[in-house]
Amino acid sequence: MSNYKYINLREKPELKETAANWFHEKWGVPTEAYLECIDAYIEGTTEYGWYVCLDGEKIIGGLGVIDNDFHDRNDLAPNVCAVYTEEKYRCQGISGTLLNMVVEDMKNKGISPIYLVTDHVGFYERYGWEFFCMAQGDGEPEPTRLYIHR
Repeated sequence: MSNYKYINLREKPELKETAANWFHEKWGVPTEAYLECIDAYIEGTTEYGWYVCLDGEKIIGGLGVIDNDFHDRNDLAPNVCAVYTEEKYRCQGISGTLLNMVVEDMKNKGISPIYLVTDHVGFYERYGWEFFCMAQGDGEPEPTRLYIHR
């Protein structure tokens, strides 16, 4: 099995710029927006965390928690966002481990339920997520699926 290391960015704050750039490369959201959220987490002004999987020093997977992931259901918060695993590392349970890690961490902090938006069907269900409703994404032509983890 692998020697991957799963961490939250409070454990390795020196990775914040690398992580913000990595998330930006995957999703196109400005690096500054990621840094703002990651800094708030590291500094303790929010418990909405940022989590990565490392292969050595290289980030190969990650996700974060924010109030709203660019959709019209502001009443459904917080949202897991930016879930991504590098293509050559997929199908090894990395995203699933990160998802379980964030669910456990949020529950330990009294934050439940949590939500996420996705167009994937069948993936998140494997990790205890349930389809909840459709939500309209900002600037998206069609509504997208919104999931809940209780």
